Amino acid sequence: MRHPTMRNGFSIITAVFTIVLMATVAMLVFSLSGKMVQTTTIQYRTEQAALLARSYTELAVLKVLQHNRSTAGNCTPDFDGVVNNIVPGGSASGATSLNGGGYKIETRIHYLGNGLPCSATRILNASAIQTDYNTTGAADALAGIVVDVYVRYKDPAMVAAYKDRNGAAPTGNQIPWITHHTRRLLKI
Repeated sequence: MRHPTMRNGFSIITAVFTIVLMATVAMLVFSLSGKMVQTTTIQYRTEQAALLARSYTELAVLKVLQHNRSTAGNCTPDFDGVVNNIVPGGSASGATSLNGGGYKIETRIHYLGNGLPCSATRILNASAIQTDYNTTGAADALAGIVVDVYVRYKDPAMVAAYKDRNGAAPTGNQIPWITHHTRRLLKI
């Protein structure tokens, strides 16, 4: 005849083993889901930067087309922008590009063409360019533009780690910028 206490001891060992196994599986699931959230956040920020670069390139084309270049030194100036509160969870008042809550955009425009009234630092090629729409050599024979767009942002995970270590949000260049750069040659 078997002793009843031996059965209870085996059941306890089985229960402890099952609980440890379930806890290990739960830790694995939480670890993987955390990594997936971080990867998704990085991918989201990268894609958002690419879309902002494309939008600012189109804005540069609109500015060049609508700008009056008839007076000397009067070409479309470079322009910058700051887009805040794009990161989900960023507060309306506290999210900036410095603390990981937005994007800083710099747009630089250079011109290709002859007889342009721009300053010399903005013209990449001042020699005559033959185009299919302007064969007269007029003063405003703009053949094309080169648009450089730099979209800069900070990694929210690095900003959060900095806040945990120092108790305050980073300022200036304490966290490195992540830069998405696009260059487009556009015929105007």
